[in-house]
Amino acid sequence: MMTAIRELRSLRRQPPTITKQSVKDFIVDPRDNIVIECEAKGNPLPKFSWRRNGKFFNIGNDPLVTMRKRSGSLEIGFRNGRRPEDYEGEYQCFAANDFGIALSNKILLRVSKAPLWPKEVLEPVVVTEGSSLILTCNPPPGLPPPLIFWMDNMNSIPQDKRVSMGLNGDLYFSNVLSQDAHRDYCCNARFPFTKTIQQKNPFTLKVQTSRKVAESTPTLLAPLGSESSKMVLRDEELLLECIAAGLPTPTVKWFKKGGDLPARKVKFENYNKTLKIINVSEEDAGEYVCMANNHLGSIRHSIFVQVKAAPYWLDKPSDLVLAPDENGRLVCRANGNPKPSIQWLVNGLPLESTLPNPNRQVLGDTIIFQSVQFDSSAVYQCNASNQHGYLLANALVNMRPRMLGPKNQLIKVIQNKQTFLDCPFFGSPVPDLRWFKNGQGSGLDGGHYRVYVNGTLEIKRALVGDEGTYTCVASSMLGTAENQVRLEVKEPTSIVRAPEHQSSVRGSTARFDCKVKSDPSLHITVSWTKDDKPLYLGWRLKKDEESLTIPNVNEGDEGTYTCTVKSEIDQDSASARLTVLGTNMWTLIPPLNRPNPPMDLDLSDASARSIRLTWIPGNENRSPITGWFEDHWEPGRWTELASYPGHLNSVMLQLVPFINYQFRVIAVNSVGQSQPSRPSPRYKTSGAPPDAIPRDLRGWGSEKDNMEIIWEPLSDLERNGPNLHYKVWWRAKDSGEEWNNVTTIDSKYVVHNTQTYVPYEIKIQARNDFGSGPESNVIIGYSGEDKPTDAPTELRVSKVESSNAVIHWKPVDMNSVQGEFKEYRVRKASASCTSGESPVWFQVWW
Repeated sequence: MMTAIRELRSLRRQPPTITKQSVKDFIVDPRDNIVIECEAKGNPLPKFSWRRNGKFFNIGNDPLVTMRKRSGSLEIGFRNGRRPEDYEGEYQCFAANDFGIALSNKILLRVSKAPLWPKEVLEPVVVTEGSSLILTCNPPPGLPPPLIFWMDNMNSIPQDKRVSMGLNGDLYFSNVLSQDAHRDYCCNARFPFTKTIQQKNPFTLKVQTSRKVAESTPTLLAPLGSESSKMVLRDEELLLECIAAGLPTPTVKWFKKGGDLPARKVKFENYNKTLKIINVSEEDAGEYVCMANNHLGSIRHSIFVQVKAAPYWLDKPSDLVLAPDENGRLVCRANGNPKPSIQWLVNGLPLESTLPNPNRQVLGDTIIFQSVQFDSSAVYQCNASNQHGYLLANALVNMRPRMLGPKNQLIKVIQNKQTFLDCPFFGSPVPDLRWFKNGQGSGLDGGHYRVYVNGTLEIKRALVGDEGTYTCVASSMLGTAENQVRLEVKEPTSIVRAPEHQSSVRGSTARFDCKVKSDPSLHITVSWTKDDKPLYLGWRLKKDEESLTIPNVNEGDEGTYTCTVKSEIDQDSASARLTVLGTNMWTLIPPLNRPNPPMDLDLSDASARSIRLTWIPGNENRSPITGWFEDHWEPGRWTELASYPGHLNSVMLQLVPFINYQFRVIAVNSVGQSQPSRPSPRYKTSGAPPDAIPRDLRGWGSEKDNMEIIWEPLSDLERNGPNLHYKVWWRAKDSGEEWNNVTTIDSKYVVHNTQTYVPYEIKIQARNDFGSGPESNVIIGYSGEDKPTDAPTELRVSKVESSNAVIHWKPVDMNSVQGEFKEYRVRKASASCTSGESPVWFQVWW
């Protein structure tokens, strides 16, 4: 069976997917050949083409340009007088096969430049002692910009609170001292690509000294004036600078108006003259104030920071697999400042330029597919752009076989019961589906088994011999898909000694039996109700495994008692009536005065998450109504929703999205509860994205090279819509890598091929057909542990006494722990010797 599955998988067809490409802003060294990378996978293998500056790039017409075999990567060599600058521009790679076209990012190719410093004659700089000074650098513009540093007589110029280099490369003196006089203040520019250093003509600094240097209040050298502005992009680094003149040298302090500086992201550099904030977010916008002061006074400068943003993903389009006549959608949601515009393409062409498709509709950032046809396979591209950048994502719309149900289910059934194993699937063309048991045989159908066209396997009468692992395999010309179901057959749960009707005299003791038989591998619970209401066991009522005891019986104990035993897959119940007799055994206690049930339930004022329920109270039966209970119907059971004071007969009920509600009302007085009212008309709330975040998110390793990510799935009332699934992200902690992610309907995902005991950042989000819920906070999980690789060394013993000794050893390297360090353990062993003494041997391990 597995051989056949592997052969079908090898024939699977798929549209192209870009797997490797050069960065968007691609700067190259002019001394090397240029390689622009573009690799893609697909079946059949994709064919590649390129556009340059928006036009078809004919590679065959240029002998200096070649394309690597089985790849779309371009190699550009230089000879015959051609220059690297001749090939600067914007490149985009197209990977195509019979099922679609995938696009790379637009790659802006630029050649690194290291221009020469313009020649200039610098006059000596003459300044009086105590004055401020700026030595300008003005380096030539390079690509990328050069790194600036200052030298004096081949030595780096010491920088401190008084003398430092600004962000623009200029050298600032808050006040000049006589020892600052030198003949060769040189500004140097280092160009990283060419690994060259260029030097500006040196400055000669002459300092005019005097017997007494006048002190001065602070003034600003950079920035100038009382206020300035700064724009920074989201996720980038914000650098604010404040350099002051004055004698004594001023001290610079920073603060933010209307709030605190973000302590976890802020760093002060250049002797507090530079404020750096990493990973800028919208919350970092505002007015920042620097204050420079010495004992003569102070000066302030306000910098108004605006945070803009290149587009970033809120919901990146993901591959879509559909069957004929099914519906689906591709969603491309991005944010930015300004808000990005969204453009859809299909196989590299703008959607609006393709032939109209009645099964496809574009609504802004969403493409809706309705009743798709077999030829709907394609590669769709979403481009989100604003003036600060763009995002491009490819999403496949495919029609291959796919399993729809949960993976690797465990199904428990009752012996001798008819059993159905579901295997929902689809594909186009419709795949053939076969069932196998325990990976053997030629397929199950006929006799004890029956396979339905929807993939369900019927076992007509489940026996112990039917236990095992069942595999369903869907196969077509486009590939195969499979799923497994583990079947366990259990003994039924039953009450073998049931409670019996009885009459008890007031003040006596009543006892109801309820003896149970069940499968030993199933956990069971036994509960009791009285008149179909939960029976709360207090100090008077006593319950054991096989009975319920009611001591000191009174008239309030009269009623019908029901014993219910439940396992996870079946249940059984039995009831008996208790009649209470007065002290004269032939006199019955009169009936209790419970209220009559409410009537004529009506629904009004409906909205997305609330509705008004109104009713007419029933007869109070001489005991005033003190309250109301509202019930609502969930599939298979009634659940208490809320309680209200007795004077009300109309209330607003708060509801949950995507629930088909029905309501009942129960009246309560001092005697007890009425029977439930007749149910109200049904009311179904509309759907919405999930509000809840999956709880108890954890990551831990079950093997040394994996990490299991588990969480508590949302309850039925938290789903808010159909097709609930979860998107899980993970990446190595502090790695700066892109997030890995997967979408699943399960409550567990296993990451394989991890390093041993590595911390990972993990987060999760619930989604349904109406959208995405909030993301969870990031938690830290760990991949699996392994045994330590090193043992303690240099073991020695000192201070040996009759009953104790002190043992020393060299600790192991913590890098060899390969897990959470717990303890060292010391083991000793005695050995006899001829002198009659017993030497003791020690061994340390952990």
